[in-house]
Amino acid sequence: MATFLYSIGRFAFRRRRLVALVWVALLAIAGVGAATASTATSNSFSIPGTEAQRAFDLLEERYPGQSADGASARVVFKAPEGEKITAPENAAEVSGIVKELQDGSDQIASVADPFDKKAPAVSQDGTTAYISVTYDVSSFELTEETRDSLKNAGNDAREGGMTVEIGGDALMVMPETGITEVIGVVVAGIVLVITFGSLVAAGLPLITALIGVGIGVSAITALASVMDLGSTTATLAMMIGLAVGIDYALFIVSRYRAELAEGREREEAAGRAVGTAGSAVVFAGLTVVIALAGLTVVNIPILTKMGLAAAGTVVLAVLVAITLIPAFLGFAGERIVSRKDRKARKAAATGEVLVGDAPRDNGGTRWSRFVQRRPVMVLLAGVIGLGVIAIPAASLEMGLPDDGAQPTSTSPRKAYDLLSDGFGPGFNGPLVGVVDLKNSDDQDAVLQRITGEIQKNDHVAIVTPPAPNDAGDTATFQVIPKDRPNSTETETLVHDIRDLGDTLKSEDGAEVYVTGATAMNIDFSEKMNDALLPYLALVVGLAFLLLMVVFRSILVPLKAALGFLLSVVAALGAVVAVFQWGWLGGLFGVEQPGPIMSVMPILMVGVVFGLAMDYEVFLVTRMREAYVHGESPSEAITTGFRHGARVVTAAAVIMIAVFAGFIGSSEQMIKMIGFGLAIAVFFDAFVVRMAIVPAVLALLGKRAWWLPRWLDRALPDFDVEGDKLRKKLDGDAAEGGSGKEERETVSV
Repeated sequence: MATFLYSIGRFAFRRRRLVALVWVALLAIAGVGAATASTATSNSFSIPGTEAQRAFDLLEERYPGQSADGASARVVFKAPEGEKITAPENAAEVSGIVKELQDGSDQIASVADPFDKKAPAVSQDGTTAYISVTYDVSSFELTEETRDSLKNAGNDAREGGMTVEIGGDALMVMPETGITEVIGVVVAGIVLVITFGSLVAAGLPLITALIGVGIGVSAITALASVMDLGSTTATLAMMIGLAVGIDYALFIVSRYRAELAEGREREEAAGRAVGTAGSAVVFAGLTVVIALAGLTVVNIPILTKMGLAAAGTVVLAVLVAITLIPAFLGFAGERIVSRKDRKARKAAATGEVLVGDAPRDNGGTRWSRFVQRRPVMVLLAGVIGLGVIAIPAASLEMGLPDDGAQPTSTSPRKAYDLLSDGFGPGFNGPLVGVVDLKNSDDQDAVLQRITGEIQKNDHVAIVTPPAPNDAGDTATFQVIPKDRPNSTETETLVHDIRDLGDTLKSEDGAEVYVTGATAMNIDFSEKMNDALLPYLALVVGLAFLLLMVVFRSILVPLKAALGFLLSVVAALGAVVAVFQWGWLGGLFGVEQPGPIMSVMPILMVGVVFGLAMDYEVFLVTRMREAYVHGESPSEAITTGFRHGARVVTAAAVIMIAVFAGFIGSSEQMIKMIGFGLAIAVFFDAFVVRMAIVPAVLALLGKRAWWLPRWLDRALPDFDVEGDKLRKKLDGDAAEGGSGKEERETVSV
C-alpha cells in the first residue's frame, strides 16, 4: 500500500498540471450537471416493512388521484375575547376565506369549510375553528403564488380582531444556510495558519477540500431529482466532506513538511508523505465509508441515501488527498513552509545547521510523558468524566419533529397550541385507520365493531365514522387521541388498535391498519431502536477487522472501539441535555426543547465512529511506526505524540469548527446533527484519543502490540506504517552511495 501510494504521490507531483486539470474538469462537469438538472421537488419518506407504510401504500392503491403524499395546512381561527367564532360576522369572515383559498391556486385539492355539518371543525366552546387545506403536490412542489395565497388568507380576519395562525407542512421550505457555517470554515483557516505558519500551506487544505466537496455536492444536486434525495442529503455530505477533506489534507501536508525538514527533495518528500500519511488517510477514509455505507442495513431509503451520498463525498476527499494535494505541493514550491523554516532549510543545505538534530520537547511530548507517569489517574478521570456527561442519555426520548417542536414565536407553533387548547392535545396527532374489506363477509358489521371497540379505549377522544371508497372494498376513519402525539399513551393506543386488527383478521378476514404522521413516527422510532444494535455490531465488527490489519494488534482495535462507544454515549447525553432538557438551549439557538429525532442516535453512531477512527489511525499509526522501527512501547507513545499531537489537535479543532458552523442552520435536524457531531469529536479527540488512549497503551506496554503468529500470517500486510517503503528507499539510497544515515523526522 505505502509503496503504491508513494508512486502515486511522485507521479502527481511530476504531472501536477495534468492532475489539476483533471480535477478542475470534474468540478466543471459536476457544476454543469447541477446547474442544468431539474429541481428536486420531492422529499418522500417511506419506512418499508412497517404497518404505517403498508396502510399508506393501500391508500395510494384504493384511493387513486387523492395525493396521499400531498401537502396540507390548517388555518386556525380564534374569535376575539368574549366572542364566538360561530357569531354571524365571524362565521361569514371564515367562510369568505374558504372561498378565497379555493380560488387562490390550481394546486388545491380540497378546502374544508369548518361550518360544514357533515364534518364540523369548531371547538365545543365555539371560540376556535380551523380550515383544512390539502394540495395535489408535496410541500416542495408548491409555487410561491400558492404559498403567498395561504399566508395572506387570514389578513382581513386579523385586522378584524381575530387570531389567525397557519400550521401544517404546506409552508415548509428548504433549510437556510446560516452565516455560522461560513464562520466555521474561517475558523478552520485560522487554525491552519497557526499550525503551519504559512498562508500557502493553510490555504491548500481549504482549497482542495472545497474542490472535493464542490464535486460531491454538485453531483448530489444533479442526481437529486432522479434519485429522490432528501433536502438534508447534500447538507450532511457537505458537513462531513469539508471536515474530513481539510483533515486529510492537513495530515499529508504536515508529513510533507516534515520530510522536507529531513532534507528530502520536494518530489521525494511528496512521494514519502503520500506513501506514509496517505496510507493512514486511505484506511481512515475506509472506516468512515464503512460506517456511512452501513446505514443501508437500517432499510430506510432516506437514511440509506444520506449515508451513501456522504460516503461518496468521503471517497472523493481521500482521492483528492492522495492526488491533488501532491500536485498542489508541486505548484506551491518552497512557500509551503514558513519563512523561518525556509531559512533553516537553506542553512542546513549549506552545512550551517544539522536538520537531524534531536527535536526539542513540544507540548505533545510533555503531555504523553505526564500521562505515562499517571496512567491510572488519567484513565479514571477520562472515563468517569465522560460517564457523568453520558447520564442524560438514559432519559432519551425519541420522535420525529412536528409543529409542537417549533419555537413558540412561529405561526405553526401558535396554530398547534390553539388546536390543543380548543380541541385537546391529541388533535394535533390524529391517527388514520385504514380497513381492507376485500376478504370480509359482513362489511357494515365489521366497521361498526371496529369503531365501537376503538371508542371504548381510555386513550381515545373521538372516532370519526368510516368513509368507504367507491369500490366499497376499503374504508378510512380518524382516531383523535386524548394525549399529545409524542406521548407513551398515544403509542399504546396505536398498538391497541393494531392488536384489534389482528383479532378481526383471524375472525372475519378484514385487515385494519393505522397510519398518519403520528403512527409513522412511532414505527420509525421502533425501527431505529431495532436496527441500532445490529448496525453497531456490523460497523464496529468490520472496522475492528480493518484496524487489526492496520495495527497488527488485537487490543489496540478493541480499545479504539470501546473508546468510541464511550465518546458517542457522552455526546448523546450532551444532545439530550441541550435539545431535550433545554440546558444552555439559548446558547445554541434551541428555542423549544423536545424529543430527540429518532434518526439521531444511529446517525451519530455511523458518522462519529468513522470520524473517531480517523484520529485513532493518524495518532496510533505514528506510534506503531516508531515501535516497528525499534523503539520501546513507552518511547513509541512519546514519538507518536511528538509528531502527531499538534496535527491531531489542529484537525480536531477544524472538524469541531466545521460541524459547529451548522448549529446556525434553520433546520432543527441539521442544528442537532451539527451540535452532536461537534461535541462528539471534542470528546473523542481530546478525552479519548489524547488521554485515555495513551493511558491504556502505557498500562498495556508490549501487550498492546500482541498478535498471534498464525493470525499475523493470515492477515494481509498493507504496510500502512511504511516500513517496507522505508527499507526499499533506504536500500536504493545505499546502493546509490549516498552514505546518509537516516535521522529522526523533525516535526514542523
